[in-house]
Amino acid sequence: MAALGYFVDVFDLILFGIVRNPSLRSLGLEGPALLNEGVTLFNYQMAGMLIGGVVWGILGDKRGRRSVLFGSILLYSLANILNGFVQDLTTYAVLRFVAGVGLAGELGAGITLVNETMSKENRGYGTLIIAGFGASGAVFAALLPEVIPDWRTLYFIGGGMGLALLLLRVGTYESALFVNAGQSSVRKGDFLSLFTNGQRFRKYIACIFIGIPIWYVISVLILSAPELVKALGVTGVRPNLTIAYLYAGLSIGDFAVGLLSQWLRSRKKAIFIYLTITTILVVVYLNPTSTSTGSFYTLCFFLGFFAGYWAMFVTMASEQFGTNLRATVTTTVPNFVRGAVIPITVVFKGFIPSLGIIGSALTVGLVCLALAFLATWSVGESFGKDLDYLE
Repeated sequence: MAALGYFVDVFDLILFGIVRNPSLRSLGLEGPALLNEGVTLFNYQMAGMLIGGVVWGILGDKRGRRSVLFGSILLYSLANILNGFVQDLTTYAVLRFVAGVGLAGELGAGITLVNETMSKENRGYGTLIIAGFGASGAVFAALLPEVIPDWRTLYFIGGGMGLALLLLRVGTYESALFVNAGQSSVRKGDFLSLFTNGQRFRKYIACIFIGIPIWYVISVLILSAPELVKALGVTGVRPNLTIAYLYAGLSIGDFAVGLLSQWLRSRKKAIFIYLTITTILVVVYLNPTSTSTGSFYTLCFFLGFFAGYWAMFVTMASEQFGTNLRATVTTTVPNFVRGAVIPITVVFKGFIPSLGIIGSALTVGLVCLALAFLATWSVGESFGKDLDYLE
């Protein structure tokens, strides 16, 4: 259920980036307005995800992981279907915000539920299934427009998949750890408590920094690929195929890092290996030894593979905190990482006049990676950790 929900979640996130310009053109926009209004819609969606992350996280600790899993899927599915009917920008913006709120809850609730249901030695296998299958939703989103070009139909498909998924709710049960924690008088879902304790706050911020390189790769290296390839001298690159290759890598890499973590019996060692190779690939990507289109797509795939530790870093965040705050942390952390796209891209654009587009991309990337290395080093190893405790 969690894996399929994440598949539809990622499908919608990527689909919006692909159909954004065709949908805006059909609403009468052209030229610079496409970029301006497209960025505005994206920001509405990201604002929804930031707010939704907090709301769903608190609800997950107060009302249960299962209810959030279903509620978030229902909300973003209905918003997707309604997106297919929009006739004006205002309605489009409101629905992207609502979709963002819905998209914010599914992964955190799913991983929390799986982590608390499986044994402490084997729960990594559960999250690697969620990650590997879920990330493939982006590949589906990138390739489906090649077959079905109508953007409204694509939105209907995304929403329909989510509603069909809810039929699988039969047999999905609540976490026993959450049920047992309900008998305690300790406050549950207290988001502000993450900021009132120094040690807890540092651990929370570190969990966010660990995931930042993933969205640096997506937002700067891949979504800005049309501009970067011109400076790199690569020709014939199609934006939707760079996304497809990246997310194919992300999907397989997410699966592989779960297996690596189980083999090493360590979350931290697996992430350190991925971060090290990602750093090398970022330098190679921005200083290519070959300018052929094929080698560029191959590089996009391997960048995705070694930046593909999304579910692992969310799992690691989940394992750092007690049952009364676990859903709050697991749901807010990935959405704050997604929200970090805004300052990352602002700084990237701000450095371009002085450093050039390549220099700016490299500088921002190395800073993001350095923060992730430091953050990974600072948190405790969580492989095999007993999760039956309260903060």
